[in-house]
Amino acid sequence: MATTEKKQEKKYYTNEELQEFKEIILKKIEEAKRNLELLNAAVANEGNDVTDTSPTFKTLEEGNSVLSKEENSKLAARQQKFIKDLEAALIRIENKTYGICKVTGKLIPKERLRAVPHTTMTIEAKEMQSKRK
Repeated sequence: MATTEKKQEKKYYTNEELQEFKEIILKKIEEAKRNLELLNAAVANEGNDVTDTSPTFKTLEEGNSVLSKEENSKLAARQQKFIKDLEAALIRIENKTYGICKVTGKLIPKERLRAVPHTTMTIEAKEMQSKRK
């Protein structure tokens, strides 16, 4: 029973635990940057280029190209935000504030941080926030 109480009283993660999260985040940043490069390349390469000199354009293909470009641009923007959120998590690790819920002040469970390493809230805080909306 004493060990259960100790876990509840824990306010911060240890340096070893923070190092584990840092490694997870660095891998995610690397993967996210690769994905962002692919999305940016897809946006840059879409559309008509010099090799397309045909005077007749297929309206559906052109519309699909514009839609695809917009979707890729939105995905790229989301990927950039994800990278910024992960980088902010790295700063919290350096400050030793990583894993502390910004709403409740409680320690965010390891399982949640492993699944969503850039999170700043416990599930309970997230649910409270969504109920207010």
